[in-house]
Amino acid sequence: MEYEEACERRIEENEHYLDLFESFLAEKGLSKKTIQNHMQNTEFYINSYLLRYEPEPIKEGCYMIAGFLGDYFIRKCMWSTPGNIKSTAASIKKFYSCMFDNEIIDKNDYETLCESIKENIEEWQETCRQYDDPDDENPFAFF
Repeated sequence: MEYEEACERRIEENEHYLDLFESFLAEKGLSKKTIQNHMQNTEFYINSYLLRYEPEPIKEGCYMIAGFLGDYFIRKCMWSTPGNIKSTAASIKKFYSCMFDNEIIDKNDYETLCESIKENIEEWQETCRQYDDPDDENPFAFF
């Protein structure tokens, strides 16, 4: 019960951040569809992945992106493709840019996230491609 209550509190807190992010995207002049995609990608990361073991604050998400995009997203999300690994990374990066601009995270947190994405995105995409290709010598395949 304690875990569920902590997650509910974290989700309520995250709603504030998501509202802030939505306003940030609208101010940039993005279309409603683009905003919706960024919101869905980000909400899944902060309200699903960051809460799966412990209700982690969004700041911790700056340091957990590799586990999400490089493993969890590939294995657990049926919709994962190399292309939406890239678009999800872009959404999360925009979210954390907004959090940095609003002084919710610090410069080091944001730079750590950006560096991890920059250094690993191609590897994550290739891992996803291999995972999704049953004809490939796939180390992840179970069939």
